[in-house]
Amino acid sequence: MKAVLGLEDGTFVIGEGLGVEGIVQGELVFTTQYTGYEEALTDPSYRGQILMFTYPLIGNYGISGETFQSDCMQAEGLVIREACDHPSHHKSTRSIFEYLRDEGKSGIMGIDTRMLTIKTREHGTMKAAMIVGSDDGKEAVRLAREQPDIGGLDLIGRVTCKKPYNVKGHKDGDNIVVMDFGVKRNIIKSLNNRGINVTVVPATMPVREIMNYEPDAILLSNGPGDPQQAVNGISVVKELAGQLPIFGICLGHQIISLALGAQTYKMKFGHRGANQPVKDMKRGIVHITSQNHGYAVDEDSIDKKEISVTQFNTNDKTVEGIEHRDLEIMSVQYHPEAHPGPLDTEKIYFDRVVETMKKMKVMAR
Repeated sequence: MKAVLGLEDGTFVIGEGLGVEGIVQGELVFTTQYTGYEEALTDPSYRGQILMFTYPLIGNYGISGETFQSDCMQAEGLVIREACDHPSHHKSTRSIFEYLRDEGKSGIMGIDTRMLTIKTREHGTMKAAMIVGSDDGKEAVRLAREQPDIGGLDLIGRVTCKKPYNVKGHKDGDNIVVMDFGVKRNIIKSLNNRGINVTVVPATMPVREIMNYEPDAILLSNGPGDPQQAVNGISVVKELAGQLPIFGICLGHQIISLALGAQTYKMKFGHRGANQPVKDMKRGIVHITSQNHGYAVDEDSIDKKEISVTQFNTNDKTVEGIEHRDLEIMSVQYHPEAHPGPLDTEKIYFDRVVETMKKMKVMAR
């Protein structure tokens, strides 16, 4: 199939289509990970975005489904240099070609992804459109330009659960409510592995209904888009601060920061990949982390009398972790649950969640 990818700056590239014919619109973003395409494509944080891999060969170990982070492919489309049509892995059940067709999704391959990555790094993330079944570059550029900015879209509403559900850990375990802004399965798994009973609730659930579940803590999940769109999440943090321990991951970190009076901003091209170095100021060490975000917390807007910045990205000095000095509130910008990515921080973060809940229970007696 013919395929074309157009950018809002007028650039377009023609390649070969994969998946199904059709038109795809979204922000073009790139990720630098070598493996983990199953996890990335099913990460709800990529909703509204066309995902490009900088690694030149994708699909070499096929699709197993065992590491999916949600029930479907969340990225709007796929951009790659080359796709492997004969995967080799004992757990593979289908190829990347078959997966996209099964999902009703579109992709483009056989193009210069290095050039597109350099362009994105120089000019910033751009709106894009892909047409599979056509090579009309001018039409692709027009479609890219006509779409609204991603910051104005309600992407959280597209990925949050429709109704609450429970994932049991241990019958005597603590209870945590996870506000679902696009939660990855491995966050729930990391909590369950420590015996925690998890109740996942929609992003719009008000405080009074959340408290009906008698949680020992609240965790705000990752998710797509502008954190300022999470109006209810910001409200929940403001109301429950000081009543319960509150934790956040990625978008949840940004929502908590907004609730505590800080500001967020859209990054030039964001952090997406499995090798982002983060300096832990308490431990004096650098962790290698998995990240996927296009917004960040403005350090200058943080009230340092109330909030401690605990971690920084060593590449660009962006805020990677905060803690409230008096209340049990902690959040990180990266993904401690990984998948894909290194597990440097998985034990540190989730063990801290467990320890905090147990400490608060003892204090309440």
